[in-house]
Amino acid sequence: MGSNIKKSAVRSQKSKTTPLTPPLQKGRAGGGAPDLSVNIAGINLKNPVMTASGTFGYGEEFAPYLDLNRLGAVVVKGLSLKPRQGNPPPRIVETAAGMLNSIGLQNVGVELFVEKKLPFLKKFDTKVIVNFFGDSIDEYCEVAKVLDSAEGVAGLEMNISCPNKQEGWLEFGTNPAMTFKVVSAVRKSTKLPLIVKLSPNVTDITAIAKAAKDAGADALSLINTLSGMAVDANTRRPKLGNIIGGLSGPAIKPVALKMVWQVFKAVKLPLIGIGGIMTAEDAIEFMLVGASAIQVGTANFVEPQASIKILEGIADYFKKNKIKSVKELVGSLQV
Repeated sequence: MGSNIKKSAVRSQKSKTTPLTPPLQKGRAGGGAPDLSVNIAGINLKNPVMTASGTFGYGEEFAPYLDLNRLGAVVVKGLSLKPRQGNPPPRIVETAAGMLNSIGLQNVGVELFVEKKLPFLKKFDTKVIVNFFGDSIDEYCEVAKVLDSAEGVAGLEMNISCPNKQEGWLEFGTNPAMTFKVVSAVRKSTKLPLIVKLSPNVTDITAIAKAAKDAGADALSLINTLSGMAVDANTRRPKLGNIIGGLSGPAIKPVALKMVWQVFKAVKLPLIGIGGIMTAEDAIEFMLVGASAIQVGTANFVEPQASIKILEGIADYFKKNKIKSVKELVGSLQV
C-alpha cells in the first residue's frame, strides 16, 4: 500500500517546469523562526498543519510515530450519534495516483469518544477539532450538543457529505437549501467554532459555500473526497465491497486547488485546504490560492510522519523567502 501514491507524488514534483524557488526539500535554513500561527474561526493554532479526518484515527494511533504537540490541530475521525460498523470489506483500494476508500464512516460514537478517546488528546498542547455527521438534521444537532459541553474540544468540523435519510438520501452538501438548513440548525446547537467541510461532488461549490456562510459557518474546509470506483477486469467485479468509494491523494489536488481558489474569491471566511497534500510545496500551493491552513490526509498512510515533514518544509520556505507570517502568503497567487 502506498507505492503508487508515493511514485505519483515524486513524478508530480519532477515534472514541474517552474518549481518554487528555493526548493522546499533541501536543508533547514538558518535565521529566526517565522510566525506560523494562524487563527481559524477563533481557534488559535500554533501552525497551519492539521490532520484530515478519517486518516489519523483519534490521534492515539499515530502518537508512537510523531510528536502530536507539534501539530496545529488534530482533526479526529468523524463521529456519529451512535457507533457505526461501516461498510463491508474490501474497504480500501490503491489507485494510480491515490486511493479509494469505502470505510463507511465507522466510528465509536460521540459519547464513547468523549469518555474514552478525548482524555488522551487533552494531554497534548495541540488543538482538537472534532469531525462529525448525522443521517438527519436532528442527529447532527444531537452530536453537536454532546460535543459542545465536552472539555478539550476546540472546534467542530461538520461533514455535510452525508445522505439525508429523511429526504430521499440526497446529500446535505450538494444542495444549497439543504446546506443552509442543516448548518443553521447546528449553529443553534453549539457555541463552538463551526467549520463546514464541503463536498466536491457538486456543480457549483461556491453556491454551497455561500449557503454555509449565510447559515452561520465560521470557516470552511475543502475538499472532501471525489466519488469514484475501481473494477477488477479479471473477476469482472468491483474492487470495493460498497462498489463506490471516495477518491483521495495526488490525483485530486488540481480539483481541490481550483475549488479553494473559487471559494476564496466568492466567500470571506477562513479556508482550510485539503486534497492530495503530500509535500510542503503542495501545502504552499493551497495557501497561495487562499487557504489559511491545510489538512494532511492520504499522505499519512504513506508516511506516518508526513504532517511533521510538511510543517518543517513550510518553515524552511518561509525562512528562505523571508516571509514573516502565514497572512503574507494566503491568497497571494499572481494571475
